[in-house]
This record gives sequence, structure tokens and C-alpha cells, in this order.
Amino acid sequence: MRSHWILIILGCAWLACPCTSIHAQSAAQWRARQMDAMRKSDSIMREANQRANMLAQFQFMRDAYVGNKDPAFQLIFGQYLSWYQSFVGDYQDASRSFSITEVAQSGDRPSPLNNPLYTAQPALTAIPELARNYRAVFFNEAHNVPLTRTLTVQLLAKLRAEGFDYFAAETVYQTDTGLQSRGYPIGKSGFYTEEPICAEMVCTALRLGYKVIGYDALSDATGDAREAEQARNIYRQVFKNDPGAKLVLDAGYAHILESGTFQGGSSMAEHLEKLLPIAVLTVEQTMLYGHPTASNNHPYYAAVMHRLHPEAPLVFISKTGQPWSLRPGYDISVWFPPQTIRRGRPTWLALGGERKAYYVSGEACKHHFPCLVEARYANERDDAIPADRLVLDPVPLDAFPGERVTHDTLPPYSELYLRPGKYRLSYTDVDATKLYSHNITSGNADDGVTGEPR
Repeated sequence: MRSHWILIILGCAWLACPCTSIHAQSAAQWRARQMDAMRKSDSIMREANQRANMLAQFQFMRDAYVGNKDPAFQLIFGQYLSWYQSFVGDYQDASRSFSITEVAQSGDRPSPLNNPLYTAQPALTAIPELARNYRAVFFNEAHNVPLTRTLTVQLLAKLRAEGFDYFAAETVYQTDTGLQSRGYPIGKSGFYTEEPICAEMVCTALRLGYKVIGYDALSDATGDAREAEQARNIYRQVFKNDPGAKLVLDAGYAHILESGTFQGGSSMAEHLEKLLPIAVLTVEQTMLYGHPTASNNHPYYAAVMHRLHPEAPLVFISKTGQPWSLRPGYDISVWFPPQTIRRGRPTWLALGGERKAYYVSGEACKHHFPCLVEARYANERDDAIPADRLVLDPVPLDAFPGERVTHDTLPPYSELYLRPGKYRLSYTDVDATKLYSHNITSGNADDGVTGEPR
């Protein structure tokens, strides 16, 4: 199902043959092993999706990963697992399961840190100012690192105020014809929308009055043909009948690349500009954030963080108003601060203060662990993607099945991150049995401060 997407990210992995541990293996043999691993991964994911709930799906994926030590399988399937780890709110393990090392490349522009022409500015204010001169703003994301979606969510209101009226998301299925009227995504709305921040991005766009569309290829096309089909879908749904439209778009990785070779052809953004020569502001968000292992960070990252100590995403703008980007093909690069972990969760889930921490305890799980905790907006159906979701468990979520705790222990606890409002809070076990549910109101000044649920 996702195999033609994973090729985008792992193009360099075909050369990453662990030759020190595999005897006389050629690059072609290593590639063949990874293709086989991809087929196995697709099959495992299809079987996982038949499980009762997201917790059961995640556990099935995790068990498949720990049960197969083949390097080619773990390299490929690690990304599949990371998606499901993000779906259940296990963001730290999601980043560890699949992490792209950002090495310096010959085309990288010099760091702006010591260039007197550039100054650091908050991305939240600088990007809307730049967007005033454009008909379209394209954001990219790392699919298993929802941190790279958080700025997009926060910018949607500011861009709406600048006249942008369409929001296109690669993940949204065109088959969900009820999304616009319903106002929120459900399981059949998309793939990455299973992750609550991604769902929040779509919900926010709908709430603000954007017309939301999905544009991914409906065929089995890959590479250049898929990119061209995506561009045609965008043109057909947005600009063909509304020539004055202003578009905000979310895509994965290099789909938004404006120049250069992409998978042996052209990117979606390049194909779209051929259909409709409009000015596009491309915002790169996948290269300059803190990885689980510091050695995976881009060489520029540590110095900028050490010098500036940012608390929110930043960009660099020159004295003449020109944005700085790390690499050609993008207009501007976003730098994300190192994450802070509180009660086991990254605080970027607060979306710059738009959401508050809400304490949850494992006492409501009634000793059924692991336990899935979900908060849905009170006015949404039970099949809505939760506003936030996490798993409470006395043992690490990546532990082997045989490591389950069998003796009494203090109940685990953590925090959901919720916008002010009313929610239905539910606790379920791996068999989708509802253990406990009640209505809550988030937004009280004491939420997440006293350490007690309301």
C-alpha cells in the first residue's frame, strides 16, 4: 500500500549495504533483499490493519519487527513501524525506529549563523509575511516525525487571513467525499491522518473555512508518473475552475522540490508549475530538527541551537527580505528547537500554547495493560480520529511480549495535549474493550500543573 512512497525516502538506502556483516553481497543483491522486505512489510501492514483497534495494530507491527532480525527487513520495516508508533502517540520511539541522517551535501548553502546579512526570525510571523507575494505555499513534512507538522497547523489561521482558501494534503483520500461537510477526518479519510497532529491539521483547515482536498495518485503509478498525476489532480480540483485560488499544500519530503531531478524525473511541484505558471513559496521542514542521535543532525544544527536557544521554530531572512534555504529547490528552511520531554511526551504537542496538558492516570485502565487513552471532541463521532492519543503501560512500548509486568506496580500516568473545550475521554484495551470513559473539559489553568485529573 505504501511501497511506492517508501522509495522516495530510501533511495540512498539501496547503497547502504552492511558489507561488514554480509559476505560478498553486491549492491544489486542488497537492493533485491530490500525489495523483498518491502513486499513483506506491505503484507504485514495489511494484516495489522485487520486488528481490533490502533493499539492492537501497533502491537502486531512491533512484534513483527522484533521477530525478524534480517538487516534488510529491519531497515525497511522500521519506517512502517514508526508510522504506527506515531499513530499511538509514541513519538520518541517513532523517531528512533526511522531516522534519516542529514549529512552535509556539496550543494548546501553556507550556514546563515555568521552571515551578517541574515537574521533569525520566528517562523510563525516571517512565513505569512513572505506568503503575501505568492499564490501557493507548499510545506513538506517527515511522515513519522509529527513535529514537522506542528508549524503548518499553527500557520493555517495566519495564511487564511492572507486570503488562502484551499488546503491540499497528500494523505487525504479523494474517496472520502464527506470530509468537508463532516468537518473532521475518520479512519477512511487518509493514512497519516491516523496520527492526531495530522488529523488536527486537517480539522484546523476545515474549521477555518478552507476547502480541503486530497490529491495523491489514484493509479499505481510511481516515480515521475505519480508526481505528474498528483499535479493534474491539484490543477483539476483547485485552479481549473477557480483561477484566483490561493493554495496551502502539505506533502512529504521532496514532492515540493521546485528544481532538480526527483526520482529520475520531476517532482509534483515542478509538474504543477508546468500546468499553471504561478509563484510557489516552498517551505522545507524535514532537514533541520533534532534527531534521537545527535550525530544524525545536520552539521549546521548544533551551532544554531547553541547560539540562539530558540523556543519556537525559526527561519533566516536577509536584510533585503530574501529567505535562506539549506539547499537549492526550496525557498526557505525551518529550524525546529530540540524537543523537551515532559511526563514521557514531547511538549511540542502544545502547538505553541494552543493546546494544554491534561493529566491522565492508569488507574482507569483497571490493571489492563497496555491501555489506549483517547480524547475526542465532544461533538464528533466515535470513529473520529482523536484530538490526542497515548498508551499507558508500566513497561516500555518497544519491549518484547515476554517482558510484560506480572506483579503489582504503581499505575502509569502521562498527559494528553488538548485545545480548550469539551471531550470524550476513553480507555480501551488491546481487544478494543472499553475499560472506562467520561466527559472532560480541557483548558482549566490547573490542567497539567497540579498533576491531578479534573
